[in-house]
Amino acid sequence: MSLSDTVFDGLSPQQPDGLLALIGAYRADPRPNKLDLGVGVYRDQFGQTPVFRAVKAAERLLVEQQPTKAYLGPEGDIGFLECLRPIVFGAHNTAEVFGVQTPGGTGALRLAAELLAAGRPNARLFMGEPTWPNHPQIFEPAGLQIVRYSYFDAVRQTVRFETTMQALATASAGDAILLQACCHNPTGADLSADQWDAVADLIDTRRITPIIDLAYQGLGSGLDNDAAGMRRVLEAAPEALVAYSCDKNFGLYRERTGALFALARNPANLANAASNILALARANWSMPPDHGAATVRVILEDARLTELWTAELEAMRRRLVDVRTALAKHASSLASVKGQNGLFACLSLTPEQVSALREKHAVYCAASGRINLAGLTAESIPVFSRAYQAVQRND
Repeated sequence: MSLSDTVFDGLSPQQPDGLLALIGAYRADPRPNKLDLGVGVYRDQFGQTPVFRAVKAAERLLVEQQPTKAYLGPEGDIGFLECLRPIVFGAHNTAEVFGVQTPGGTGALRLAAELLAAGRPNARLFMGEPTWPNHPQIFEPAGLQIVRYSYFDAVRQTVRFETTMQALATASAGDAILLQACCHNPTGADLSADQWDAVADLIDTRRITPIIDLAYQGLGSGLDNDAAGMRRVLEAAPEALVAYSCDKNFGLYRERTGALFALARNPANLANAASNILALARANWSMPPDHGAATVRVILEDARLTELWTAELEAMRRRLVDVRTALAKHASSLASVKGQNGLFACLSLTPEQVSALREKHAVYCAASGRINLAGLTAESIPVFSRAYQAVQRND
């Protein structure tokens, strides 16, 4: 057998993740005042990604009280799913919902992709651009036909809603659309309440299946407000999937804590979806990891810990609002970020300007112009504002 006959020899080299390369370049930069606005994690005013006090308290309870490390089953922690349900769908929601625990929101999205492909082979999935770079990498390998449309105008810093509606008007029954419920990644530009209503009406009319990525609930306008548009869509859709992440709003990044929820008006369809979701989960990871979901469950089962968690989450949200307000104050060219939500903004920067930010000003951001606002502090906001204005002038 020659080397050319081996499996590994048949593989093509893959490009490294751009953000991972950015991390390495940032670490290697010796300049003392460098700014990391690339990595998409929350940071406090001291530049740290802290562990929630509510999480620490719940983990102590788990250490003391958890009776076993036996497998959970493919559904995961049922108590975790039940505790999440009112947060995701509303305290008074009575819709039939099936949920399964997943390794992060990414695992939930992957299950959604495989379920859609199983139920509608070669289905079309409408996906606005720009979006989280991992979205197409999750859905395309499942065999879905991705229909791309322009969601955001970076120059005007506005949602291209007319273009969005024109794209959806071409959808047929059984097609699907990927929607981000709040704190859009990478733009920070969310749909307004009226726009959500219009999308919901079109989804109902065209019989489109929404796949909703809810990864930042609580970091935009508050827990219920961040889910309001999504809930309107769910009321209109005959079937829907919601991919949920606890990584950001509980600070459980490395625990990979998420869930996939399925909703259907037809009970038989929901039962079919549930059985297929469980089979796909079993094939993908057999049993989900426990610790993050158990931690969330302990928090949400305890009124005191829930109150502590919501207070910590609100403090995070307020910090992001304050950063946006300060940026808009320091540079008129950044005024648009004040009206956006969450961790990210997608600035109108050319690749040359992104390079100039890095090389001349030690400011690191994604090549797309996406910045993580949580990487800024009261001290660094003026520094970044000056650097941004300088590259805009090509100084």
